[in-house]
Amino acid sequence: MPPFAPVLRWFALIAALLAAPIQAAETPIAVAANFTEPAREIAAGFERATGHKAVLIFGASGAFYTQISHGAPFDILLSADAERPIKAEQQGLAVRGTRFTYALGRLVLWSATPGLVDPRGAVLGTGHFEKIAIADPTTAPYGAAAIETMRRLRLDDKLKARIVTGSSIAQTYQFTSTGAAELGFVALSQVFDHKTGSRWLVPARLHAPIDQQAILLRPGANNPAATAFLRYLKGRSARAIIVRYGYAVH
Repeated sequence: MPPFAPVLRWFALIAALLAAPIQAAETPIAVAANFTEPAREIAAGFERATGHKAVLIFGASGAFYTQISHGAPFDILLSADAERPIKAEQQGLAVRGTRFTYALGRLVLWSATPGLVDPRGAVLGTGHFEKIAIADPTTAPYGAAAIETMRRLRLDDKLKARIVTGSSIAQTYQFTSTGAAELGFVALSQVFDHKTGSRWLVPARLHAPIDQQAILLRPGANNPAATAFLRYLKGRSARAIIVRYGYAVH
């Protein structure tokens, strides 16, 4: 056998290893409801790029945190705030050093009725409506931002009896889009491409920043799909999708 045959065998082995497909895995991810559509697009791109699959479950951030604290087997939390990921980190439910802001949310006062919501949101003071929908402020950060906005405008007492509360921002949008409430505080990402209806983009000064943070949870610490998803979420492709849905990014 020629003396260089072992070297050739090593090269052949290395080439085979490099050509071998990476073992695909799945990662269950708890996703804040406002991020539903961009998360679906990002998950599709992630699967195409890596072969791994992101299994997305949507809901309110506060409800997810309660589930996680009781042992729900999520690998990742994509929260609508910073509070829950910070608490998860502090209480040992997540991997330290993995928390980051993936999006900065925007709150919108929206109605399916054209012309009902004026560009300055003055409709809140005129009272030409029966019901206004918000997400549950105890579990949904967008709901907390809505309450803070009404309080800053000194309209919280006036509007209290007209509020219809959704369990999440997704249900709040449903109430508003179906006319169960004439208007509602929803996420910009839910209505950014709507050609009908009317809206007021709430000035950021009227509520605390909607700092949406992601974190790797303990069950996902050894799952390559989970760590790969967080890397992908920070990348150019995912960030382009996030911005296209009306969010800001750092």
